[in-house]
Amino acid sequence: MKWPVSALDHREHIIAGPSILVTPTPDFERVVYMDNHATTRVDPRVVHAMLPFFSKAYGNASSVGHTQGDRARQAVDDATETISRSLNASSEEIVFTSGATESNNLAIRGVVQRPRRRGNHIVSVATEHKAVLDPLAQLARKGHDVTLLNVEQTGSRRAGWLDPQKVADAIRDDTCLVTVMLANNEIGVIHPLAEIGLICKQQEVLLHCDATQAVGKIPVDVTKLNVDLLSCTAHKLYGPKGIGALYVRSHSPSVRLEPQISGGGQQKNRRGGTLNVAGIVGFGAAIELCLDQMVDETKRLAGLRNRLADSICSQIAGAAICGPAVDESSSSGGLLRLPGNLNLSFGDVDGQALQLEMGNLAVSSGAACTSTDPEPSHVLQAIGFNEDAARSSLRFGLGRFNTEADIDFAASSVVKAVHRLRKLTSLSKSD
Repeated sequence: MKWPVSALDHREHIIAGPSILVTPTPDFERVVYMDNHATTRVDPRVVHAMLPFFSKAYGNASSVGHTQGDRARQAVDDATETISRSLNASSEEIVFTSGATESNNLAIRGVVQRPRRRGNHIVSVATEHKAVLDPLAQLARKGHDVTLLNVEQTGSRRAGWLDPQKVADAIRDDTCLVTVMLANNEIGVIHPLAEIGLICKQQEVLLHCDATQAVGKIPVDVTKLNVDLLSCTAHKLYGPKGIGALYVRSHSPSVRLEPQISGGGQQKNRRGGTLNVAGIVGFGAAIELCLDQMVDETKRLAGLRNRLADSICSQIAGAAICGPAVDESSSSGGLLRLPGNLNLSFGDVDGQALQLEMGNLAVSSGAACTSTDPEPSHVLQAIGFNEDAARSSLRFGLGRFNTEADIDFAASSVVKAVHRLRKLTSLSKSD
């Protein structure tokens, strides 16, 4: 299905119904949003696709024997086909969840808790998202053996990158699972999953990939990546929150999971619960739009990201890029960093203080999911930053609705804020 360009109108609309009137929140001041790694704005075309499944075709997709249930089921089937095709998978290999965190938990726990498994050893990476690291830590406390691999250190043009040979060296006879993300949520580095997957396949070890930040932004093909399980979610690619998916390989090998949510027998007993029909429809619409625009959007975002990096680094002494160089390529000639990702360290300025200084610029000083954690970024520390340097960073996540004007506004805001904070620090020291 193709979505009309006219639906991209950025203006909000009044939605009128029989007994409800919803008006948009007034826009009192300009806010530039560059936190698209945390979440994205839902594309108006996605909203348009979802609306009928709230108030018209609102049946339960598991209901049979009436038109409403049939319409819901057909919508789910159509969206599932779109999502699976985007990953080069089959529809039967897609399990819908509440988001990537649940998908990661289902994949990891689902494999490790199976009665018949190869062993109790799991291999992962120190820079993984907490949605992977926390379940692994819990499993370790229950007696499982977890190995966390180190990555290239800062100073290298491939900082944050995982050498596939480290995976090969870590696999043992009792390794039941390897879990490696495709693209990092903080520093944007893209790992060589195809090579890692081939190693795992040769060793007959299952490979799970958290592709949350990659799907919709770069090509993701489960066959080429040689992955057995892959997690993704809609709200990172201009779709709704609350809907995610887990790809589960159905052959060569056929992956079996221990269910983490039971009740109702939905989705072939792999994950119980009433399907989020509107969310699934939105997921399908969002991923189709991303695929249609991916080539042009990759070039556009990389250009905006480089403009932002050049502008800030040329005006702020000591500003440095965290992670791989923005112009570095992988061994296969592809991207080594997500085109819309930029992470900068400012040395002597606290990242959270910077955020407070720039109320009209939405960026983050780490992963959104760990914003309540007072500890500095575990990703930056894993690539060699000390605590002070890790605390002095900002993550910029550029997206579909960002413009050149946004880039110039962001650069100006950061430069002014850093200079002001450094001046205040200098005055306080002189006192």
